[in-house]
Order: sequence, then C-alpha cells, then structure tokens
Amino acid sequence: MKVRSCQFAILLILAACGHSSPTTARDASSATGPANLAASDRPFTTTAIATFDNPWAMAFLPNRPFAVVMEQPGRMWWIDVTTGRKVPIAGVPRVAYGGQGGLLDVAVSPTFAQDGLVYLTYSEPSPNGGSGLALARARLLHTDGGTGLDQLQVLWRDPAGGEGGQFGGIIAFAPDGKSLFLTSGERQRFTPAQDPNQPLGKILHLTLDGKPAPGNPGEGRVGAGTVTITDPPEDTEAAKHAQGRSVRWPGTNLTPAETWSSGHRNPYGLAFASDGRLWETEMGPRGGDELNLIQPGKNYGWPLVSEGKNYNGVPIQPHSSRPDFVAPKLHWVPSISPSSLLIYSGNLFPQWKGSGFIGTLTGKGLIRVTFSGDRAQKAEEWDMPNRRIRFVGQGPDGAIYLLEDGDGGRLLRLTPGR
Repeated sequence: MKVRSCQFAILLILAACGHSSPTTARDASSATGPANLAASDRPFTTTAIATFDNPWAMAFLPNRPFAVVMEQPGRMWWIDVTTGRKVPIAGVPRVAYGGQGGLLDVAVSPTFAQDGLVYLTYSEPSPNGGSGLALARARLLHTDGGTGLDQLQVLWRDPAGGEGGQFGGIIAFAPDGKSLFLTSGERQRFTPAQDPNQPLGKILHLTLDGKPAPGNPGEGRVGAGTVTITDPPEDTEAAKHAQGRSVRWPGTNLTPAETWSSGHRNPYGLAFASDGRLWETEMGPRGGDELNLIQPGKNYGWPLVSEGKNYNGVPIQPHSSRPDFVAPKLHWVPSISPSSLLIYSGNLFPQWKGSGFIGTLTGKGLIRVTFSGDRAQKAEEWDMPNRRIRFVGQGPDGAIYLLEDGDGGRLLRLTPGR
C-alpha cells in the first residue's frame, strides 16, 4: 500500500473527509447543590450522530468537523461529525482488552497542522504478566487504501505489569503546547499511589517525546531499581499488608523525575482552565469522587484518606484527619463515577465559557461546575437518559459532544435550544 507524502496526507485528511443516584457536592463554603433538571429544562438540543462499540474517547482535528474516536476493544475511527460517516483507522497497536483496559485516550498534537501527529494511550500486555499503561504517538495519514496510523512509537510505558483496572491514561497538553500531562491510575492496588518509585496513582509531566519534563518537582531524581507488584487487595487495610513480587526496572527508573503530583486513585478527567490552572476529576471508592486542583509536588492522599469508604464498607480516614494532604475542591457522596472533564472555551454557549463539564457513569448524567480562581462550585446537573456518559468534549464549532458508554454507545452533539 503506497503512502503519499506527509504534507499531502495531512491536507487530504483535513479536506476530505441504569438508575440515577442522588448526589451531594461540597466545597469549602457550601454543601448545597441544585437538583437534577428534567429533559424539558435542558438548555440544549441533543442530536445523535453515530454509534460505536464501547467508545472511550475522541479528539477533533483542528478547525474541521472531523474527529478520531477510540473504541475500548482496540479500534479507532475517523468520523465526519456533519454526516456521521465513519472510516476505520488501520495500524492500531495491540491492546490488553478487558475490564477497564483497552484503548483509552487520544489527543491531537498541538502542531497537528504541521506534523499530523496524534497521541494515544492504551493498556498493553506486559512481559511480566498482566498489563501496563502505554503512551504512544503516530502520524494520522490517508493512504491509497484508507486511513491509518503511520510510524507508531511508544513514548512511555509502565514496564512493571501486573493485574488490576483503573489505568487512567488521560492526556492534557500544557497551555504552551511544549509538554504534556498524563494520568496514571493506581490499578486497584492502593499503596502504589504513595510509592514514589512507581508511576501508579500519579499525574506525570512529560516532554512531547515522553521524557521527564524540565522543572518537575523531582527533576534529576531516580527511583529504585526494583519495585514490588501486588495483586489488587480487598480494601485499604488489607493493602497495608499485601504480599507481592519483586520486579526489576528495565534501565533507569525515572518515575520520581516524571511525577507532577501523587496520591490519586482513578483520574479520568484532566483539563486546563484559561487561567492556566490544571483541574482533574477522579473516581473515589464507595463515594468520595473528587474534583481536584492539581499543583506540582502535592500529595492528594489516596489511599490514606478519602471522603468515601471501601466497597466492603471498611472506613477510610477523611481528608480532615490529614491536613498534610490536599483535599478536593468538590466531592460527591454517593458516587457519580466521573468519566471525563471538559473546560468549555467555545462561543456557541457563551454563558458557559469557562465552565467545567463532567460526564458521569453512575449518575447517567452531565454535570456543570464553575470556577473562580482556585475555587469550584457545582452549578447544574442534567439527567441524560438511556446511557452512561463516557466522554465529554468540544468541537471546533463550539458544540459539546458526548460519547455514551457501552456497546452501541452514541455520539451526541449538544447545541443551543430545546
């Protein structure tokens, strides 16, 4: 299959183509949140565009109505959101699909118009057994045979392997476009979130080539040559005494130099506000889902503190018991299972510019929050019937796009009006 030149390829691709649970949100000043709004009260119209098999994430190509959609089982699609026309993307890496693993996130390079690069995360099989999170990039090219990924290169991976879900894997480019932030979940193992030698339960700050970014809190530091891998324990108390196996790190362990923040559980949302602040949504255990303001070198406490409890009811100390850890700006009890975070910057909904939108899996809804400096406040919540919301994003047209969770999940476009 003959591949056309990169410049021509980029030009061509641009031109061608459950039960709703009640929630409670709290911040430092108020524990009161608005009630859910019925469909007739939604200030937007919902249009279904296409359906997918377990869609997980999507990214728009700049200034065009085209997007790339990730399906968790290991497929990628190029889609024209004006017509719903889908084209399969070839060259997708092999993924370890199952549970929460598979294709996870996709992000378009800040310089896509020049280089045609996309970044993607996925769980990959590990030679040590189990699976691990990987970050890769490739050129998105149009060839004589269709659309595909070319010159795929793994930039970063967790080499230790092991069992457990909760990979995180969300990518956010720095406002200057010169580095990226990557969420790494704690794989349901609890204690690695507090282990500086393992990337699990961390937010990493990397160069665009996957190296530790200059200026990180642990710049120049290296980690242990051997780490302990445990299977997911039953609860936070069992995790303290869990037995594991030793795995030797291949080469130099750069985890301390890569780490931006630690003490995270399952971070599925990451976005920059217009003022440069970095915000994150994180799934708690049984309750205690969080919205966090991410700051360099800070520890957010998991699994030592949480506003929720273990699934089996075993309690966890609240953040108030450990002021040395950073408390969330908002938390939810019972759980909403936040799946993604968008900070809106478009003009189609001018009244929402700067607001955060959170997709939920437990609440089957869409939540809007507002920001004021380093504070956040819950504003509105809309019940989205039929499906859980896996992803929330913004198109070049300013419309808000949702991906429903599960087999047959729809891509929805939200536009003004009722």
